[in-house]
Amino acid sequence: MNNEKEMTAVNTSAATEVQQSSQPDNIITENGDEIKPFDEDYDWYQREILRQIDPAYLETVTMPDLYNTVYERQSGLIDGLLPRGTYLFVGSPKVGKSFMMAQLGYHISTGEPLWNYKVHKAPVLYFALEDDYPRLQQRLYQMFGTNEAEDLYFATQSKKLGDGLETQIEGFINAHPKTGLIIIDTLKRIRDGANECSYAGDCDSVAKLKAIADKRKVSMLIVHHTRKLPSSDKFDMISGTNGLLGAADGAFVLSKKHRTDNEAVLDITGRDQQDMRLKLTRNINSLVWELDSVETELWKQPPDLILEKVSQLLTADKAEWTGTPTQLCEALIAGVKPNTMTLKLNVNAGRLYDEYGIKYENTRSHEGRKISLLRESA
Repeated sequence: MNNEKEMTAVNTSAATEVQQSSQPDNIITENGDEIKPFDEDYDWYQREILRQIDPAYLETVTMPDLYNTVYERQSGLIDGLLPRGTYLFVGSPKVGKSFMMAQLGYHISTGEPLWNYKVHKAPVLYFALEDDYPRLQQRLYQMFGTNEAEDLYFATQSKKLGDGLETQIEGFINAHPKTGLIIIDTLKRIRDGANECSYAGDCDSVAKLKAIADKRKVSMLIVHHTRKLPSSDKFDMISGTNGLLGAADGAFVLSKKHRTDNEAVLDITGRDQQDMRLKLTRNINSLVWELDSVETELWKQPPDLILEKVSQLLTADKAEWTGTPTQLCEALIAGVKPNTMTLKLNVNAGRLYDEYGIKYENTRSHEGRKISLLRESA
């Protein structure tokens, strides 16, 4: 990357996401490794600071910048079901949304599998704003008995969105840095009533919550209601304007044919989520939702030869490897150029960890680029 492209060294917000040092004037050697001199760093940083304080400054990133950056891995909370992000959870009144929220919160806070889906354990904050503590106590005991979840936290009161709620959420996450999920039940309870029926108001409400979720790298589930008019598209039944779904990363819609039915359908859509439809049955005794079937099989990426070769390079006796891109190409006998290898691993760092348990880092210094691989799990 050249002087005009690289800004992450003086941009503190971007620096938290970049796992590589950012220096100017790359020198590409014949074998594809990069060497970056340091003698002009001071002048470059001065120019960059002056450029960024200019009122006309606009932060941009090029396609090569994106490819040369290893972004922090963002695993979902429930594999194949709940990615990281901000999602609406919608259903008609009394359809069982709050029971579902309690169930999701319990499983994520304990790490217990949900319907055979793998769950990644994390603390959960549940704003149960339409309940009180006695009702929550009875509901949780009926659903889970004496099995307690120490990392599941409840609040039955909160401030409004734009009037202190964001600070309350931030404060909780500061006290519990590993927080994975924030549940807000319901959206109506945290809005002040102004612009609720406008596209701009709907979009702004979700955008404010999404800003927190993205910044703190947590998931957000926002419980909301469906409208009364039916539609062949379940997501068109979300009450309000298209601004709600447009600002969110996706949505879950829980629906029944009849209010008294124990059977329900859960439709799912999202930016990072495959469209799915799950058929559920509510246990008449515990009132937990049980999975009957999944109409759409989860799509899986086809095997990648390079990632498989990297996985084979690290064994139980040798769980760590460090070297240059050229050395890695030689070790893998991959038949690709060092620059191509680096780019491919930069883009697939998350997949390499999720599928093979291998942590990938890419750093560079005046000596050139260095790749580090560490198998953290089987």
